[in-house]
Amino acid sequence: MTLSKTFDPTSTEKRLYALWEHNKAFSANPENTQKPPFSIMIPPPNVTGTLHMGHALTMTLQDTLIRWKRMQGFDALWQPGTDHAGIATQMVVERSLSSEGLSRQSMGREAFTKRVWQWKEESGGGITKQLRRLGASLDWPRERFTMDEGLSRAVKEVFVALYNQKLIYRDNRLVNWDPVFKSAISDLEVENKEVNGSLWYIRYPVDGLIDTTLTVATTRPETMLGDVAVAVNPEDERYRHLVGKQVRLPLTGRLVPVVADAYSDPEKGTGAVKITPAHDFNDFEVGQRHQLPMISVLDAEARITLDEIKEDLQAVAGLADPAFVNGLNGLSREDARKAIVAELDSLGYLEKIEPHRHQVPHAERGGAVIEPFLTTQWYCDAAKLAGPAVEAVEDGRITFIPKQWENTFFAWMRDIQPWCISRQLWWGHRIPAWYGPDGHVFVAHDEAEAQTQADKHYGCAVALTQDEDVLDTWFSSGLWPFSTLGWPDKTPELERYYPTSVLVTGFDIIFFWVARMIMMGQHFMNDVPFKDIFIHGLVRDERGQKMSKSKGNGIDPLELIDDYGADALRFTICSLTGVGRDVKLGRKKVEDYRTFVTKLWNAARFCEMNEIRAVEGFKPETVQSALGIWLLSETSKAVEDATKALESYRFDEYALTCYRFVRGCFCDWFLELAKPVFASENQDEAREIRHVAAHVLGQILRLLQPVMPFVTDDLWHAFGFGEEGSLISQSWPEPVQLSQTDNARAECEQMIRLISEIRAVRSEMNIPPSQKVPVFLKDASTEITERAQRWQEAIGRLARVSEIDILEGELPQGCAQAILEEATLVLPLEGIIDLSTERKRLQKELTKAEEEEAKTVKKLSNENFIARANPEVVQEMKDRLATQKEECARLKTALARII
Repeated sequence: MTLSKTFDPTSTEKRLYALWEHNKAFSANPENTQKPPFSIMIPPPNVTGTLHMGHALTMTLQDTLIRWKRMQGFDALWQPGTDHAGIATQMVVERSLSSEGLSRQSMGREAFTKRVWQWKEESGGGITKQLRRLGASLDWPRERFTMDEGLSRAVKEVFVALYNQKLIYRDNRLVNWDPVFKSAISDLEVENKEVNGSLWYIRYPVDGLIDTTLTVATTRPETMLGDVAVAVNPEDERYRHLVGKQVRLPLTGRLVPVVADAYSDPEKGTGAVKITPAHDFNDFEVGQRHQLPMISVLDAEARITLDEIKEDLQAVAGLADPAFVNGLNGLSREDARKAIVAELDSLGYLEKIEPHRHQVPHAERGGAVIEPFLTTQWYCDAAKLAGPAVEAVEDGRITFIPKQWENTFFAWMRDIQPWCISRQLWWGHRIPAWYGPDGHVFVAHDEAEAQTQADKHYGCAVALTQDEDVLDTWFSSGLWPFSTLGWPDKTPELERYYPTSVLVTGFDIIFFWVARMIMMGQHFMNDVPFKDIFIHGLVRDERGQKMSKSKGNGIDPLELIDDYGADALRFTICSLTGVGRDVKLGRKKVEDYRTFVTKLWNAARFCEMNEIRAVEGFKPETVQSALGIWLLSETSKAVEDATKALESYRFDEYALTCYRFVRGCFCDWFLELAKPVFASENQDEAREIRHVAAHVLGQILRLLQPVMPFVTDDLWHAFGFGEEGSLISQSWPEPVQLSQTDNARAECEQMIRLISEIRAVRSEMNIPPSQKVPVFLKDASTEITERAQRWQEAIGRLARVSEIDILEGELPQGCAQAILEEATLVLPLEGIIDLSTERKRLQKELTKAEEEEAKTVKKLSNENFIARANPEVVQEMKDRLATQKEECARLKTALARII
């Protein structure tokens, strides 16, 4: 096989991935007890999803780990699957029906869910094909779906058990309500958007005090119909005399108390806030503390409803007009707001209006403004389940990486609220609860079991009606680590791969998914679901901005794969993923790392042209040449560093280790230094260096396989190391112990520094590349002199040196110098360049560079700039300062070289 001039990612990726799947290269084997188990659960992407950069990040990291562990000899399971994504999937199908002139209501529940299943089979799960494009080596035959038969059985088992343990119950509480979709939604499905609004200052007359009013500031005058109190801070001297008194609500005339509560902030608005527990989460808590009633004045569509306040309406002259209030019935919250503000103004109770920029919750899917809504839902007692989960992190059975995320986890878990687990959807796990004629609830695994309970309860046969709601998708995904392995049955997979080894995920779902998995795992498996939790950051653009459609700065990973190849994208992601920081990604970085793939390919082609092939029986410890020993020693160090990096989830350090070793050590130095050896008449040395090159190339391909699986496998086969597609099953390289490495390393590293110093002088002095120059050694040791003579051919070619000799006496004028340990490298430049002109040029550049550095220092010293600028801009300035300092240091060094 002869390598083509360039690497073709497109054809290689398609061919190799199909071969890997055919060969079952990704498969775990629970019966193979000779290998230790290692398992990772994929965060199941939505069945409606398409691959985005967040997926590309987390899947690349997981795949890098799983491929590495396979090579280390582990029986590695990477469990695939998708989430049914209740609200997202239902919306997709409903839009499709709408285009056909249909609705789910007109179809009915059974026909609609059948249509969703049809959509899922035909169009859903496209993301799994896209994950293959990325090179993700998931154990595809084990793919699960959160609503497949086995997982549905697990969900019912958990619900029934928690209900019987009184950890699931029904309650009337506030929820995030989507008034368009008419369902409760989770906090993760709520997107807070900053909007321009108003702050309305409304006077509430104090009962019993003539001409005395209490002014409250609110962003939601339309909910004042449901006010049940006004709260003031107990430390606020302005209002202390009013605590315990009552105020009358304008428009309704109803009396409500003034209560003292620390929730009221004296620094905000007027320091007095209206309390509407049925329409605000903070107000709900105040209502609970003061045992206040809860009055809903908005219905499920966020329209005004007077059902709960009709009896409270009183005709109070100049204060309330029941006819006006009755006219609000059925108005949208927006129209009601306008009408109420206008009426308050006409009655003289609107003190003023101020522009106000504030956060307003919106449904992430659909965009509707979310309404805190008081409704009866199913809840899980998360507080009781949270205790053992907190203990598991406290005692070290679960480790967060980086560790600081433990504090976030503890903060959430120690203040955890009841978990609303019901959703008013048709697509999802239907709640296994049935109601008798009097509303009595029967929770069971199926209708027959519920009927048996009902017959016993009533003493006769009665008709039952199943609960219409479905479960929150986080309920089923919280069981993912054990339900996918066959629970509640005792399967070989469950026995072998639970608990899993590591969870790789983003910080945004620590509470929603990670915490729920820990709670459920502890409760039903009596063990943690994973031992390590690696939390990665967000993918941002090059300037650190969050990627979004509105900003137009998003990047499609599939386009990057099309343009640069999966290996380049994967390597870029690894190189940018440090512990505890976000990933700043742009096309330019992926393009830059594609050159690394190209560099490896070109190095391989050079090896091929120099007849370097896989050699059986090669023993590194027999190598005699300094160059060979040095490269083998560097290889062992790279293996050690790469292994340590992956063990500590330092993906950036792993990538950087590989990059420096392959590009710098192997390509830029070893292959260049080996050229004279390949062309020499010393066939024994040439053969040895070829064998070393072949061995190290094989080690490189093994090292890079976890992150760059396609190009490495292609080269593995091309050089005769193994069959096509076989690199994935090879062993991870091990460092080798060599004798006499110190002398060999010292000699090679010294000559590399010598060449580098000469190159630096040439670059700084603007010596034309075509112009060879002599180099003289002054005050050099015998060791350096002898080495320089031995390496003269390589030095001459790599540093463009015409000769290298010893200088006796004083340094001549008209030369440049560099220091190498105790020796001085002298480059006579008279007649080659004008040193006076060069000195002036360097001085001019240094002055300019120092001026730019001073400007940056001044800007960073400005406290106003630091306080007001975006963190990304401040970091950009700091990075710029570091670069400027380096440039100044370089120019000073260059000036000091000229004699």
